[in-house]
Amino acid sequence: MQMSSDIRTENPAGATVPMIEVRNLDKDYTLEGRTIKVLHKLDFRAEAGEKISIIGKSGVGKSTLLHVLGTLDEPTSGNVLYDGQDVFRFGEKRLAAFRNQSIGFVFQFHYLLPDFSALENVAMPCLIGNKKPAEARARAGEILAEVGLADRMSHRPGELSGGEQQRVAIARALVMNPKVLLADELTGNLDSGTSRGIHELLHRLNETHHTTIIVVTHDQHLADGMQKRYLLDEGRLFDRDATPVVGEVR
Repeated sequence: MQMSSDIRTENPAGATVPMIEVRNLDKDYTLEGRTIKVLHKLDFRAEAGEKISIIGKSGVGKSTLLHVLGTLDEPTSGNVLYDGQDVFRFGEKRLAAFRNQSIGFVFQFHYLLPDFSALENVAMPCLIGNKKPAEARARAGEILAEVGLADRMSHRPGELSGGEQQRVAIARALVMNPKVLLADELTGNLDSGTSRGIHELLHRLNETHHTTIIVVTHDQHLADGMQKRYLLDEGRLFDRDATPVVGEVR
């Protein structure tokens, strides 16, 4: 289905459209009759291939922001644009297809299916995306080999270490070759040595696939390794110099 022209944001002649652009974003929740403002007038931009970290105290809305960026949670107001397209104006089926094809997710708790092998877990997004089973398994095998698990494909999650399980989760997030990888505390449950291995893997995958990586983390070493680093505080993003992020940030 072709997207109607009113969904695409007008772009002045010669202007560059960022891969992700968030405009004037608000996200509120209602709890016991009162409104809790989590994100407030937040602006953000990310270009293709950038590596970005977002840090902040627990409870400030880092995961909420990631869920909105990943189209899992709809903003109260404001716009989330990918390549100039306001994705929350898509219909439900179109948005689900966009999410499956364009966005990969990795969470602190990997959410692997315990009764399925690593290969079957990684192939799942391909099957959801209507790939043929043989194609899904072949692609899953390729990406598992790329993350260093060529010899662990038949193992179930319970037979893998914590670091290996997280690598399976990363492979699953990347199996559809998405434009964006969103990671929420992906090293939170790992020891320092295993965490360093995950850091190195992310950087290598970014170089190989030019995937935009946005991580929410308490891991200062991981945050500092990204080319752009932001702090989320009082519902807004600040750069490393504590300057409010408005429009394009550097």
